[in-house]
Amino acid sequence: MKYSRVFIESFVAAFPEEIVTTDDLERRLEPLYSRLKLPEGRLELMTGIKERRLWRKNTLPGTQSIETVRTLFEQTAFDREKIGCFIHASVCRDFLEPATACRVHEANRLPEHCAVYDVSNACLGLLSGVVQIANMIELGQIEAGIVVGTECSRSLMESTIVQLNADQNLTRKNVKPAFASLTIGSGSAAVLLTNEKLSTTKNRLIGGVVRANTSQCRLCQSDGMAPIMQTDSEKLMHEGVAVAKSAFDEFLPEIGWTRESIQRTFCHQVGKTHQQLLFETLKLDSALNFATLPYLGNTGAVALPTAAAVGTQTGFVQSGERVALLGIGSGINVVMLGVEWQKSIVDPKFQQLDAVKKICEINPS
Repeated sequence: MKYSRVFIESFVAAFPEEIVTTDDLERRLEPLYSRLKLPEGRLELMTGIKERRLWRKNTLPGTQSIETVRTLFEQTAFDREKIGCFIHASVCRDFLEPATACRVHEANRLPEHCAVYDVSNACLGLLSGVVQIANMIELGQIEAGIVVGTECSRSLMESTIVQLNADQNLTRKNVKPAFASLTIGSGSAAVLLTNEKLSTTKNRLIGGVVRANTSQCRLCQSDGMAPIMQTDSEKLMHEGVAVAKSAFDEFLPEIGWTRESIQRTFCHQVGKTHQQLLFETLKLDSALNFATLPYLGNTGAVALPTAAAVGTQTGFVQSGERVALLGIGSGINVVMLGVEWQKSIVDPKFQQLDAVKKICEINPS
C-alpha cells in the first residue's frame, strides 16, 4: 500500500479515572493464590503491568466514544461536514446491531452523506479502520474520515476473577490461559484522517503492509459476546512476532525506508516480554518505542492509537521524524504503517492527566 494524498491530522485519547492496581487484583484472587500456592507479585512480574483503568460501571463503549469524538472536534476545530466516513472499531461495542458507529455519528451530528459502520478485527480494529479511510481518501471518494473506539474491560476482569476463584479444578498449568484477561485495561481513542487540502498538520501517511496467518486463529478466543477469554499467551506471542517479522521485511521496501530511517514507533501493547521479543526480532531499538503498558495494561484496539496520542502530544515525536505504527492482533493479523510526522495538535488539559504523567515518566522525550 502506498499513499500520496492521505494525512493523519490528529490522534486523540481519553482515559478512565478509576485505577485498579495489579496488587489489587491479586488480593481479590487470594482464594486461587492460596489454593495453588502462587507467589504474590507473579502477575506484575510476568506482564510488566502495574495498573489498569476502568470506566464507570455500566458505561457503554459508544457513550465514551461520543465524548472522544467531541474532544477531537474541540481540539482540531475541524469542519464536521467534511467527514465522509465514520467507523467505530474497538473490540467492545454497544449492541450486535445496529452498528455502534450509528449512535456515535448521531450524537456528534455528523453529515448524512457519511458512510457509517463498525469494523471488528480484535486489537487491530482501529488500525484497520485507518487503512479503510486512507484508501477512500487516496481514491478521491472522500475528503476526510474518523475512526474511533472505546474498550471497556470491567466485565471481562470481574467475570475472570469470579471464575478463577470458583473453579476448583484449576491447576498451575491450566490456569495460564485465563491470566491474559487480567492484563486488559480500558481506554478510548480517535484518529482523524484528511486529504492534503484539508490537513493543517501535514503528517503524511506514506503507506504500509498487511499480513495474516489465520492458521493460528484459535490462540486467543472469546466465546461469542460472553466476557470470558482464553489465550495461549506464549504461543500467541511467538506466532504473532513471526508474522510481524514477515510483514516488516515487506514494510521497509514498500515505503522506501530502512531500519535506520525509523525514528519513533508505536506498537500494540501486550506485555513486556512480547515487546522485548518483537524489537529483538525486528532488530529495532526498543528505546524508539512509546510504552503505555505499565499504567494502562493491554487496551485492545485502542492501545496503539492511545500511545500515539500521548506520544505525539507530549513531545516524544518531533517534527520531521519518521514514525512506524506496528499493529499485531489475534487472528493472527498484522498492519504496519509509516508516517512522516510534522506537527501535533496539543491540548494542554490532556497533558495534565494523571495517566499521561505516569506514561511520560517511562518515556522521556
